Amino acid sequence: MRNKNKPKSTEELALQECTKMLMTNFNLKNQEDVYGKSGVLTMLQKQIFEAMLEGELGSHLGYEKQEISPDDNYRNGYTSKTVKTSVGEIDLDIPRDRNAEFEPLLVKKHQRRLNVIDDVVVSLYTKGLSLSQISEQIEEIYHVELSQEQISNITDKVSEQVTAWQNRQLDECYPIVYMDGIYMNVLEGKSIIKKVVNIAVGVNISGKKEVLGLWISQVESAKYWQSILNEMFNRGIKQVCIFCTDGLTGIENAIQAVYPKAVNQQCIVHAIRKSMSYVSYKDLKEFTADLKKIYTANTIDTAKSALDELHQKWHKLYPAGVNLWYNRWENLTHFFAFPEYIRKAIYTTNAIESINSSIRKIIKNKKSFPNDSAVYKMLYLLLMNCSKKWTMPIRDWQLALNQFSIFFDLDLNNINN
Repeated sequence: MRNKNKPKSTEELALQECTKMLMTNFNLKNQEDVYGKSGVLTMLQKQIFEAMLEGELGSHLGYEKQEISPDDNYRNGYTSKTVKTSVGEIDLDIPRDRNAEFEPLLVKKHQRRLNVIDDVVVSLYTKGLSLSQISEQIEEIYHVELSQEQISNITDKVSEQVTAWQNRQLDECYPIVYMDGIYMNVLEGKSIIKKVVNIAVGVNISGKKEVLGLWISQVESAKYWQSILNEMFNRGIKQVCIFCTDGLTGIENAIQAVYPKAVNQQCIVHAIRKSMSYVSYKDLKEFTADLKKIYTANTIDTAKSALDELHQKWHKLYPAGVNLWYNRWENLTHFFAFPEYIRKAIYTTNAIESINSSIRKIIKNKKSFPNDSAVYKMLYLLLMNCSKKWTMPIRDWQLALNQFSIFFDLDLNNINN
């Protein structure tokens, strides 16, 4: 309870004077006068938000409103937008720049609801900024001081979402599942070590991509992937038609142990890169041109003939680069059983490589993460944001689904119900 005898601070006195002024000038009599569409709090929030947006634009342009632009980009009017806040709907004037490069953090594109600073903190965190960098950004743009501990507390709210998401029930069938890993630097004790984030992405029965989960381990191994596959099975996935993997040693056995009816299509791009690592630079162009005849063939028989020609021409010089294709032939060529519109979606792990590319852009300037939890939080937020822009990996999905139903004996009526 507040001590009434305690002297009021300068801020409290200023707020008291502001309140008196508002009561007098706005003739406040009821809740509608305060909280209504034209109420004083709504108007006050509008003024504050628009001032914050002007601050963001000033930071983006590098000069304040009354100053002269140092380059050819400058303020260029406003766009009206209605957003929902804790006091109701507010009509905001969003400032624009001439080059249309300004994207406010306070009110992002298509955003219709404001959580103000919390949302900005989470957005900056998703972009890979450290806690200290976020603190500096918030203070510079909004003139609000947030300690690193406060920022950490805001982002920690995401951890509960991550846990719920990681343990959610999955669909019964995913016709395609892509699996891959990406390495990150994580602080463990007093040392920074490389850990691998194992990522599984499924294409669900509707043809849409869905991240099935994230798992952090010391190294990428078939044994660890088998534990992940068992977890996915226990979370509801009873059938997968095609796994697309990078050719990790032992991954075939791990898949068969959990999903014996599935096939493992090893990534052609990974195989090409591995073969090229054995080839001298002067022969790379010609060697890769001969490799291309294999994976672009119309039939598996034509592909096998192209491999035999590769063997005859290059085996003496680069036996390891050629033998790789013979040793992995079965797992590299499952895609030949399907029409062209399915082949493109399964003979590489591009669907997951694009996710890894987005992750690398975020972490390229980040030396390390303080712990595994920080990795999970950042990647979860990034993936939730990226997934909004994902397209279907196979355009003619209904045709593809019927192909899978024949090859893998899918009961589409049961699955869809």
